[in-house]
Amino acid sequence: MPTVNQSGQVTTYVEHDDEKGFAERLFGADRASAAMGMRMLQGSDGHARVAMTITDQMTNGHSITHGGYVFAMADTAFALACNASGRRTVSSGASIIFLAPTSSGDELVAEAVERARRGRTGVYDVTVKRGDHIVAEFRGNSREVSDRYAAESTDDSPAP
Repeated sequence: MPTVNQSGQVTTYVEHDDEKGFAERLFGADRASAAMGMRMLQGSDGHARVAMTITDQMTNGHSITHGGYVFAMADTAFALACNASGRRTVSSGASIIFLAPTSSGDELVAEAVERARRGRTGVYDVTVKRGDHIVAEFRGNSREVSDRYAAESTDDSPAP
C-alpha cells in the first residue's frame, strides 16, 4: 500500500518472493556495478558473492588494478548481503586492506558474510579472492533505514 514519507513523496513497498529474487532485482538496478562488469553469483540474507574480470581500463599507472575497483566490488557484495532480505540498508562506514595486487585479465570474486546484526546496525566482512588467493579484506558497517525496501515514486502528485 502506498504511503507518504516526510518529504511528501509517495512511497510504495516492493514485494518480493524470496531473498535471491530480491537480491537479483536490486543488483539489476545497480548501474554502477553493471558499468564495471560485475556479476552477481549469489545473494541471500547475510551472504553474497560477486565476480568481476579486471580490464585494462581498471589498471593504474603501476599496471595493477586501481584499488577503487576492488573496493567497489567488495562494497557491492556487502550491499547485496545486507539488503537481500528486503530491509533497506545503507553503509555507515567501510574499510579495506589490500593484501596482493591484481592485474588486467584477473577474475576476482568477492564474498560477503554477515558477522553481527543488532537492532538496525550490522557488521559484514568481505573477502576478495583471485582464485584461491586472498587479495583484499573489506569490513562494512551497515545501518537499516526502514523495515522493508521502499521505492520512492517520482510522481509529484499528492498522495491518495
